[in-house]
Amino acid sequence: MNKSYLLDPIQILHGPDKKVTSDAVLFINKQIQAFGEEARIQAKKLKIAAKSAKHLLLAPCLVDPHSVLENHLNSRVETISTLLLKAANAGYGQIALLPRSSIWRDKPEHLQPLSDYKKDVLIHLWGSFSQKGKGEELTPHKELLDCEAIGLADDDSIIPTELLRKGIMLNELQGRPLLVAPRDPAIQGHGIAREAVEALRSGWSLDPVESETIPLAILLELQKQYPKVNLRLMNLSTADGVSMLASNTRRPLATVSWWHLVADQSSLASTDIGVRVVPSLGNEKDRLALKEGLRSGILTGVSVSGVALDDAETKKPISERAPGLNGYHLVLPFLWQELIEKSQWSIEELWEAISFGPSKILNLPKEELNLFSNRWILFDPKKQWVQNNVHSSQRLGTASNQPWKDAKITGQIIDCGLTAEFKAPPFD
Repeated sequence: MNKSYLLDPIQILHGPDKKVTSDAVLFINKQIQAFGEEARIQAKKLKIAAKSAKHLLLAPCLVDPHSVLENHLNSRVETISTLLLKAANAGYGQIALLPRSSIWRDKPEHLQPLSDYKKDVLIHLWGSFSQKGKGEELTPHKELLDCEAIGLADDDSIIPTELLRKGIMLNELQGRPLLVAPRDPAIQGHGIAREAVEALRSGWSLDPVESETIPLAILLELQKQYPKVNLRLMNLSTADGVSMLASNTRRPLATVSWWHLVADQSSLASTDIGVRVVPSLGNEKDRLALKEGLRSGILTGVSVSGVALDDAETKKPISERAPGLNGYHLVLPFLWQELIEKSQWSIEELWEAISFGPSKILNLPKEELNLFSNRWILFDPKKQWVQNNVHSSQRLGTASNQPWKDAKITGQIIDCGLTAEFKAPPFD
């Protein structure tokens, strides 16, 4: 797209607690120069003709409350450079990374290398609650938070209750969020799909619902005992879990993975990439409960929960394959189709789920459109393209665990103020 252009009319969502309006916007060198009549006046002085964009949406950047980056420098699958480029092209202005890494982020010096990255896509780091995420000994919580850790977390399962209570009672959290996954791997065993009729028919190893509800009950009780702790629940995945959270008087903020909102056991074959995820994928009842929980505010925000795997890993049998999905660029198009087109959500409700809610999880200011800012995205809900997860360039990494390869996708980010390169400008 040209560096300077006037879009008039266009749908605009300025920020949280605002309604979508139809107005004009003027961009100069990737920055928002003016809105409304002022945009038209300035564009006329600059001899910039208006381009109609009434089906497009201008909105604040998206926020991912937790994903994984295993090796930020030396991985051929995903590095910090490829992650930043993918995120910007997908409209994500902020990403929070879990402590899991080749060098576990359990010491202040282990946060520094990534903290030094100053890019348009803001990287936040969760500091590790326990040493190497093993749930045996505490890390220096105060030192991690003093080194700008966004909060504390471990991996994708519950921290042992005794250690969790000990860390809370030390009172070093400084009001920062404590992110814990309500998942007990001992109860899950070798199960890869939530216990349901569909999973039985497919012959998948079953993951009982108790692997979520039992640790969730523990975490809800801890929140009741320590109400001042800003507990966050990572990726609820069952209808029972949503029901338990809804009935709790002291309700922690909670995330849900985007994948659990758009897919379930009935929509996938045993060979599909998206079968092997953490937490385990449920049935349609679980998915619908998660959608309703998110819309009603029982759940707070959507996570990408990105994990990059190479081709050799994704070709393993499902029982041997490492869990995880990759694909920032798929999140907005599929949530738009699932929540707005199929379920009649409003644009405002969708952005609460994928931008403003995740900011609450991280205790950060919410994204919004501002004059002279490049923090904006332009989305075309009608643009069609083909999903291809095979990249010929190392610039985008070689992560192959993306769903829906070769499928025709509807909806795409077509421009963004964040530093990135876009192959398909919206206008000739």
